[in-house]
Amino acid sequence: MKNLSLIFFIILFFPKYSFSHTDHYKNFNFIEMEIFRNNKVVGFTKYEFLRKQDELEVKNETNFEVKIMGVKIFSIFGKSSEKYKNNKLISFNSETLQNNKKKYVNLIFNENSDKFQIDGSSYKGFANKETIIGNWWNHQILQAEAQISPLSGSIKKQSVEFIKKEIIEMYGKKFTTDHFKLKSINTNVPDNKKLNFDIWLDKETNLIVKIAYDRFGNWEYRLKNIN
Repeated sequence: MKNLSLIFFIILFFPKYSFSHTDHYKNFNFIEMEIFRNNKVVGFTKYEFLRKQDELEVKNETNFEVKIMGVKIFSIFGKSSEKYKNNKLISFNSETLQNNKKKYVNLIFNENSDKFQIDGSSYKGFANKETIIGNWWNHQILQAEAQISPLSGSIKKQSVEFIKKEIIEMYGKKFTTDHFKLKSINTNVPDNKKLNFDIWLDKETNLIVKIAYDRFGNWEYRLKNIN
């Protein structure tokens, strides 16, 4: 009942968020977020939008590293390609080095089964076509019932709750945002792998401008550059 109420709330008060598609990003070529841990910059994630007729490719590069007393304790270096045709996801591929461990995802849309077919380092199988890739450029993540890990292909069910409207300031610019809470609802997922994010969505651009979570420190992704 709570999830149904949330969906009704979004459709009623935020109609431009509903039935979202890649056309919402037709005016963007590049998005860059800085990654902070305990309020210190540790890296970045970048999205590049490449268009050709009815096709869109979103390329991502994520790079961050955390050191304590000169010793590396956590790192991610990854690249991915997300392809859409007529606003529908048709493939996703990624290669990631997380703490020197290789992870990957090879996903295609299987027309025969009408599902995503996933070959990932943590999951091999199918996912419903309503499932979304867990990337921060796409505000559809706030409407999906489940997301696919862009690192390993695992599927995580989620719930999203609207918290409140907020005005936040970053890099000298103010954003009028809607603050959401996104959490895992998987009961069999270890606590250190559960989703638990605070997300701020800019109402003017439909862009996610900030993400925050706690895991071995206080982390934030902050929107720095767009064009």
